[in-house]
Amino acid sequence: MKFCVISPVFSIAGVPLAQIRLAKALAKAGHEVDLIFCRIDKQFEFPNIRNVNVINFNLKKIRWIFFKLCIYLLKNKPLVIFSAEDHLNIMVSICAILTFSKVKISGSSRVTPYDTYSDRSFYKKWILKSLFKIFQWRINVLTCVSKDMIDQYQKVFGITRHQCIYNIINDKDAGRLKKEKVLETWIFPKKKNCKLLVAAGNLAPWKGFNYLLEACSLLKLNKFKYKLIILGDGPEKNKLQILSKKLGINDKVKFLGYVKNPLKYYSVSDVFILSSLVEGMPNVLVEAIMCGCKIVSTNCETGPKEILSIGKCGHLVPIKNPRALANSIINSIKFPVKLEERKKILKLFSEKNVLNKHFRCLGI
Repeated sequence: MKFCVISPVFSIAGVPLAQIRLAKALAKAGHEVDLIFCRIDKQFEFPNIRNVNVINFNLKKIRWIFFKLCIYLLKNKPLVIFSAEDHLNIMVSICAILTFSKVKISGSSRVTPYDTYSDRSFYKKWILKSLFKIFQWRINVLTCVSKDMIDQYQKVFGITRHQCIYNIINDKDAGRLKKEKVLETWIFPKKKNCKLLVAAGNLAPWKGFNYLLEACSLLKLNKFKYKLIILGDGPEKNKLQILSKKLGINDKVKFLGYVKNPLKYYSVSDVFILSSLVEGMPNVLVEAIMCGCKIVSTNCETGPKEILSIGKCGHLVPIKNPRALANSIINSIKFPVKLEERKKILKLFSEKNVLNKHFRCLGI
């Protein structure tokens, strides 16, 4: 069978990486797969993906996708197109209508609808909401990456057809990536009783890294020995570096920027910390569980509570609460992560489980 997986922009972020994993899983299952990006940012090194045909439309604006996608649908005729993010889902549905394509569309929502839609008339988010209401009929399967997000969509739109299908995270490549050596001399050798903490994500306000740094300053007051590595880049990086100096913890914090393989850092860390104010379904949380980290996470909407309630793999704390974060980091050290609890979670994010659910929903 021929499948198409499409994503707006390639970067080191949750959505494009999840779409790549989906494309790889489909190819491993013996299917013909096209992986389309509206644009591949040149600042990032694109991974080598075996048996997947990667297509870069090289568009500056995603809204310019119509012409190229229409031509693609007319020439290639995939059985299913897997789209991610609401604005792209709508564009794919319109292109399918215009080309009279018989392609089945699976449209995945990845962020809270409260950030995507608005009731403010003629505002961009209001237009997007109106377009969704008009064209959602052409999307065969509407999915969300967490159950809590479905509830949010139904609060915004009333009863919808959304179903929960998680991202693939626990794939065949993960085992190899976890075993890669970490070469940074700042991290190794570890000092006695010094715990390695790790956090990852876009360095943006909604990720709450400022609260994490404040929590780490409280750890210092409690004479808790640690080093913190932060993976990722973004607009708040300079502010966060200045804050770490102001808090007197800059010697304990290392900003590593974007890294090609975050799993190897999780594998050598003691505690993974998610300090987000809002999420869709945090892939990094599942990756850290997969690598054996103890977990401390904010109980933000949506995702963390849903993951951590499956197995006893972590601590949930209120958002914007550095003291609760600090206390839970200290307490997490006392409790080992049980393998059987990890397996309960990871099974839901496996290639086999996710593909089976997609195929069942699509009726193929």
